[in-house]
Amino acid sequence: MAAAKVKQDMPPPGGYGPIDYKRNLPRRGLSGYSMFALGIGTLLYGYWSMMKWNRERRVLQMLRENLEEEAVIMKDVPGWKVGESTFHTTRWVPPIVGELYGLRTPEEVFNASFGFMWFSS
Repeated sequence: MAAAKVKQDMPPPGGYGPIDYKRNLPRRGLSGYSMFALGIGTLLYGYWSMMKWNRERRVLQMLRENLEEEAVIMKDVPGWKVGESTFHTTRWVPPIVGELYGLRTPEEVFNASFGFMWFSS
């Protein structure tokens, strides 16, 4: 028996096309800088809201202390109702600085009115 002639596979005329080997995925989500900016913005908003809540909480605590002090001072006055509004309304009215700091030291009133000014005279 005669050996059959082997035909070898050859590339097509002009060669094969380029092989796409690069990973070509679409961009997903925000960039790193925008995520960083978003994180900083969220952090600043959180700090701002926490400071706002702490300030409000301090005022409410001071109002409660003032009402307790008023109850002690006015306990012997007949017909006195502790915490009764001086305004003719049932709506809550935010206290003014003089009302809030009426039972406090003058230094606390000054600091509440003008802020903490640290200077020497």
